[in-house]
Amino acid sequence: MERLLDLPWLSVLTFLPVAGAIILLFVPKEREDWIKGFALGVTLVEFVLSLILFLRFDDSRAGMQFVERLPWIKAWGAEYFMGIDGISLLLVVLTTYLMVLSILSSWSSVEKGLKEYMIAFLLLETGMIGTFCALDLLLFYVFWEFTLIPMYLIIGVWGGPRRVYAAVKFFLYTMAGSVLMLVAILVLYFMHGRATGTYTFELFALYNTPMALKTQLLLFSAFALAFAIKVPMFPFHTWLPDAHVEAPTAGSVILAGVLLKMGTYGFIRFAIPLFPYAAKEAVTLISVLALIGIIYGALVSMMQDDLKKLVAFSSVSHLGFVMLGMFAFTTQGVQGSVYQMLNHGVSTGGLFILVGMIYERRHTRLIKDFGGLAKVMPVYATFFMIVALSSIGLPGTNGFVGEFTILLGTFKANPVYAVLGATGVIFSAGYMLWMLRRVIFGPMTNEENKGLSDLNPREIFTLIPIVVMIFWMGIFPKFFFKKMDLSVGQFLRDLRTRQEMVLKADQDQKVALLGGVRDGIVRD
Repeated sequence: MERLLDLPWLSVLTFLPVAGAIILLFVPKEREDWIKGFALGVTLVEFVLSLILFLRFDDSRAGMQFVERLPWIKAWGAEYFMGIDGISLLLVVLTTYLMVLSILSSWSSVEKGLKEYMIAFLLLETGMIGTFCALDLLLFYVFWEFTLIPMYLIIGVWGGPRRVYAAVKFFLYTMAGSVLMLVAILVLYFMHGRATGTYTFELFALYNTPMALKTQLLLFSAFALAFAIKVPMFPFHTWLPDAHVEAPTAGSVILAGVLLKMGTYGFIRFAIPLFPYAAKEAVTLISVLALIGIIYGALVSMMQDDLKKLVAFSSVSHLGFVMLGMFAFTTQGVQGSVYQMLNHGVSTGGLFILVGMIYERRHTRLIKDFGGLAKVMPVYATFFMIVALSSIGLPGTNGFVGEFTILLGTFKANPVYAVLGATGVIFSAGYMLWMLRRVIFGPMTNEENKGLSDLNPREIFTLIPIVVMIFWMGIFPKFFFKKMDLSVGQFLRDLRTRQEMVLKADQDQKVALLGGVRDGIVRD
């Protein structure tokens, strides 16, 4: 039993999907039921493993746990360095949870290349989990970039009519930001090596790299651009609606639920602690862009006639809340930011699954083509209403806890930002309730809707875990907050300490420079 508990859990969790994908390569394409069952089995095992990590995680201490460290490329100072804290733990569990639901939601919707489709999703799971666990910057970059390939294929091969355009746009946008981040990583690597004599990609060593304030600002900008595109923040969001609309249902679920969180996680794990002074200087800019995203995303959602586009633009608004809370740099703000990452994955992932279910029946996503679905699909209407209300932030649901905590933390830092951010809650209620009224309630004016079948047992089984999480996270948030409390506290303490050290070092340098100039004048 002790040997079992001493397993390299993060490596098993990260690379088990790759092993599953390799096995699927040798399965005949004709055995579709076996392929679906095997892929579902792998994701279920992944989810169980992540729950074991969640239960074994010691929330009475801060810092990284389940650490694995091995030499990788010695000549470069690169290591296979993995570990999780309370923040990354929650994102890993979210990833494995949504992967199970994604496979279930794909059960009857994939009409071609089922084996390749499942392989792409399993490879994508490896990339996402590796991104959240990597503590070596080179290793992180490899996992980060690796996720682009399977997601590009998922959109480009199994997407809608404009899938190639959407896939290429997604790839080019995210790749452009990633290249700049790679340049910044290399600059940081060489700066640390020249200053200390040790060349390394280890994250915690690079936290203490001495650099001028202007250099911090430049390097932070490169990291921040890569992460802002992935979030996506306004005005770097234009790739997202196309990707969501053209992606298959499961692709949209993972894109919204996990891939976008790689951007917000990148800020909290890398960009902010690596460049604390620059992060402080960027508070106003990031907060303003986040507020624009909150309000803009909500207003544009009101104007959509396509269900999937409405949900896609709502992501811009919800992730604006995540960034607003994070850059408040208060305990409640950062905690709410992390919690809202989870909430968005659950609620928006659920909305995309529901939109996919109705699309399979009607082959349209236009809001005007529906109406009165509650009369013929009461079970579907019930699930749809619950998930939509959680997205609005109804008290008792997960969305309320996240948004309230963010606004509370933001108000402590800047009351004006909090008030402006709160308008986004009002707008989100407007477009979601308007959509519910037109799709679920009201008269049934379209004859084609009268013969629609309600949810089958598999679809109900797919949606029940989403509803359970919505109410569990809304009624018992402490269960999740206690896992991240100490990690968030350490993040903020370390951030303030490093900000003070950077400013002190800069002041000492200026004093030394002035002293040298004065001595030179005296000698002359």
